[in-house]
Amino acid sequence: MDKRSSEELIPELFETILQLRTKEDCAAFFADLCTEKEVQNMAERLAAARLLIEGKTYLQVIESVDISSATLSRVSRCVRHGTGYTRMLGPADSER
Repeated sequence: MDKRSSEELIPELFETILQLRTKEDCAAFFADLCTEKEVQNMAERLAAARLLIEGKTYLQVIESVDISSATLSRVSRCVRHGTGYTRMLGPADSER
């Protein structure tokens, strides 16, 4: 059997995630897929992104979320130049 590349596997991961319908489904899936620490890290990044989008300063985010300044800097860069966080957490979020 030939090894499959990440280019093939990553879209399958996203398709699987799109099939999750409830918080319970998500919790069970991510508990199997990731370590508890990985899930915590993702939750912290999401919370930090939300606060940055709301206009909070780095200091306010660090006071609210247990996140390193290096990780916060990366999240901030993604909020400013990426599309994922702002698509999910931006102003249109209230319309969902």
